[in-house]
Amino acid sequence: MKFFFIPFLLAPLHIYSQAVEASDVLFLKIQELEGELASLRSELESQTYLIEKLLNEESSQEENNVTPEADIISEGNTFRFEGINDSRSIDEVYDEAISELNNKDFQSAKQSFTYLANNFNDDEKIPLSLFWLGEISLLESNLEESEKFFLRLASDFPDHWRAPLAHKKIGDIFMMSGDLGAAKIKYQFVVQTFPENTASSLALQLLENME
Repeated sequence: MKFFFIPFLLAPLHIYSQAVEASDVLFLKIQELEGELASLRSELESQTYLIEKLLNEESSQEENNVTPEADIISEGNTFRFEGINDSRSIDEVYDEAISELNNKDFQSAKQSFTYLANNFNDDEKIPLSLFWLGEISLLESNLEESEKFFLRLASDFPDHWRAPLAHKKIGDIFMMSGDLGAAKIKYQFVVQTFPENTASSLALQLLENME
């Protein structure tokens, strides 16, 4: 008689187990969707930035009647011919900017980094210049400008070793702006896209603090 009741006693346990499994599957699905959303948002940000950049360049060319083939680029009252873009010149400008940064002469450093970022081509010095421009803008509490520098770094140099931290910094800016939802999505993107990078550990810690 006792054995007759065993199936009835086990039935609630079986139903509970199924409910737990269903809950786990739902949780995993939500995590997967959040990851996809983070990736899509980051891709949208990059595409939006590139589109705005192209539109601004076209507008600037029309206003100044400058053709794409022009070899002269202006920065204030300074002009650069294509031939000046040699390693020695880049190193000199970058070293000067770093020296100004170390001396806490942020305005001069900002001018030097801006000149370098806008007038030279270098896969190492340019993204680093953009990173420091973003940091200086943060010190100035200019969040919008800072975000543009970090976004330019992440979009134009996605494989650079500073790109993961640039994404994390954008999340920080969202956080400082009070957009916690956007910050969470950006941090999740960093954790899932750059799991081995230090920026991922920082983003993960911030995510845990937001729970």
